[in-house]
Amino acid sequence: MNKLTQRIDKERLLLAIAAPVLAIVAAIVVTTLVILATGKNPGAAFSDMLTYGTASDSQVYILNKATTYYLAGVAVAVGFRMNLFNIGVDGQYRIAAFFAAVLGGALTTPGWISIPLIILCAMATGAVWAGIAGVLKVTRGVSEVISTIMLNAIATAIIAYLLQPGKLAELQSGGTVVSTKPLAKDAYFFQINTGAAGELWGFIVIAVLIGVAYWFVLGRTRFGFDLRTVGQSESAAAASGVSVKKMIATSMLISGAIAGLIGMPTLLNDSHQFSNDFPTGIGFTGIAIALLGRNNPIGIALGALLWGFLERTTNHLEFQGYDKEILGVIQGVIVLCVVIAYEVVRRYGLKRQQQRVGAELAAQAAAPTQKQEVA
Repeated sequence: MNKLTQRIDKERLLLAIAAPVLAIVAAIVVTTLVILATGKNPGAAFSDMLTYGTASDSQVYILNKATTYYLAGVAVAVGFRMNLFNIGVDGQYRIAAFFAAVLGGALTTPGWISIPLIILCAMATGAVWAGIAGVLKVTRGVSEVISTIMLNAIATAIIAYLLQPGKLAELQSGGTVVSTKPLAKDAYFFQINTGAAGELWGFIVIAVLIGVAYWFVLGRTRFGFDLRTVGQSESAAAASGVSVKKMIATSMLISGAIAGLIGMPTLLNDSHQFSNDFPTGIGFTGIAIALLGRNNPIGIALGALLWGFLERTTNHLEFQGYDKEILGVIQGVIVLCVVIAYEVVRRYGLKRQQQRVGAELAAQAAAPTQKQEVA
């Protein structure tokens, strides 16, 4: 037990705990001030959020939302670990969901064939769309931020052009909704019946598997080590024999493939078709969640759950007389507090480490002098 205690760096452990605690406290304080500024009672707001957010139907809603948000966070985190800012996740998942929905609507095969084909189509489309930015970066040095922003706009334009009657969409009964052909019922992904609380999307299982794969590949394989090395220092990685360009292109393909999965919970478990009201902006939410989770699979999961909780509870606050914009304010405050808190703790930890190293060097330099005096 003593040996185990000696191995644990207590100060490092305290710093790791201090960062999220500081972020939570700061977020609560700032959110309280914001709610007070609107003339409302923050205590009543927090109490309502806690009560409503822990209800059984809210828990199912949060888990379903967190499934989508988690995939978005992991897709962004893959790029972050390579020091790449894949801001195009939003366009990648939307165009992937669109073509997957088109394929799914055309399939007449059994579900055990249709579902894998739809998922593979989404992953392939997302990978190709992200791969364009990767190729531009390694061959022409184009910033992935600029290229992915442009690709987002192009994806939106392509979807708008093809999502029309007579092209790859059709006018649904009622004449008010234009969407792709609905999936056959055999292509519906399984759901878990929780009774009165609603249906839990079965795609949560896929999200968990993606998280495990992300943890294993990046933390337990040579590929993951090379990827992290390139992200920290391209020159050091190149000196050790790693192909930096290959790793950049590969990481963009992987990020895009995971991004392709973001729309699958909605498509396979909920809407079963792609229309103009298909969720948008989830890719940008993934950026915030990846920052909240510090690119760690467990941290991203907690961030996704928190985001789902906030969305569920703050939307309910609107019915209680609170301003509807409070959700955006709270989300922004939390992200800022987390980023600032982690940076403050990181700098403090670096300063403490430098002080320890300086003290050890000073002690080593003083040791020979003391021996000479004794002699």
